[in-house]
Amino acid sequence: MKIPELLAPAGNLEKLKMALLYGADAVYMGGKAFGLRAFSDNFEEHELKQGIAFAHSLSKKAYITINIFPHNDDLAALPDYIRAVAAMGADAIIVSDLGVFRIARQVAPALPIHISTQANSTNWSTVQFWQELGAARVVLARELSLADIRLIREKAAVELEAFVHGAMCMSYSGRCLISNYLTGRDANRGQCAQPCRWKYHVMEESRPGVYLPVVEDERGTYIFNSKDLCLITHLPELIDSGLDSFKIEGRMKSVHYVATVIKVYREAIDAYVSAGGTFHLKQEWLEELQKVSHREYTTGFYFNKTTEQDQIYTSSSYLQTHDFIGLVKEYDPATGRAVVEQRNNMKVGEKIEIMQPGRENFVQTIRAMFDAEGHAIDVAPHPQQIITMPVDKPVVPYAMLRRPEAKRGSE
Repeated sequence: MKIPELLAPAGNLEKLKMALLYGADAVYMGGKAFGLRAFSDNFEEHELKQGIAFAHSLSKKAYITINIFPHNDDLAALPDYIRAVAAMGADAIIVSDLGVFRIARQVAPALPIHISTQANSTNWSTVQFWQELGAARVVLARELSLADIRLIREKAAVELEAFVHGAMCMSYSGRCLISNYLTGRDANRGQCAQPCRWKYHVMEESRPGVYLPVVEDERGTYIFNSKDLCLITHLPELIDSGLDSFKIEGRMKSVHYVATVIKVYREAIDAYVSAGGTFHLKQEWLEELQKVSHREYTTGFYFNKTTEQDQIYTSSSYLQTHDFIGLVKEYDPATGRAVVEQRNNMKVGEKIEIMQPGRENFVQTIRAMFDAEGHAIDVAPHPQQIITMPVDKPVVPYAMLRRPEAKRGSE
């Protein structure tokens, strides 16, 4: 049985470390230029080098996104950037554009190239084309069914990657002009304003200024607002399809999101493999995926053409059942206390859940907290405040504290 790579998003160095520690085999990340997530934190060049080195220290991989559709003025700095990424030891770059592909081949011929989903590879002939050009991997278009993927696998020898979880763009494989037209921010050059999540009404031509709701609801409608992709229940079919890499979307999502989703898919893949190909879906995996910020879930294009049921018309809000409130920095086994960096208001007496890489979650009550000077406190209200607290079980660095019954919010 071929075990697919689990590929995680890394919007910054902390998210990269969390993703790898919680079970990802590889991460994809972008620098300050040439990627399609200009408004995520992204990496300075020295941070890219640190991230790649951290991945390699765990015998894992790091891929760098260079997947904008560049205009002429974008090309001047591109060769030196590609050379720098290659010198850092990146395991591959992810590109969308033939011009970028050509330059990369010229200036860093040994650097593997992955073809981005933005290249819209929807058929086996296109995949064969990239294979013949020397691409190491093709990230398939999101509009493909599982049957399409199986056929492409039969026809092509190049590695195949596909998204299995995360936000879905309403435009074709993420190539979108709505942001350009409405805000002047080019989605295809990393500046998407996500106008597909805005509220819309229709205005009839002969009645200017009269705004008609698309659905009879005074709140309007979110007609472009896709549900999020989630394929955890279909893991056996995905593995059997021959995919080489399962990609999680979310470079702009929180560390809580990245760690939780990666841990669930890691456990599910490992359980399937250890059971010799028998899959038992655990309810706790489904519950975990409800704890992070998300929209309602869909299986996207994998099993049928999408319909109106795959869109959300009533709200652009996210759902979640838990809030991320703290990150463990250290643990002292002699005292049973953890040093925690606060990420949300925490109070003594609250019931919390502690999640950590490679171990089962556990629930406890915050019995006491102490500030950096050792004084007992009842509440930790300050952003990233360092506190010490007793924990019921041993914990490891990067364990996460979260509080149930969260209000709706966004990550």
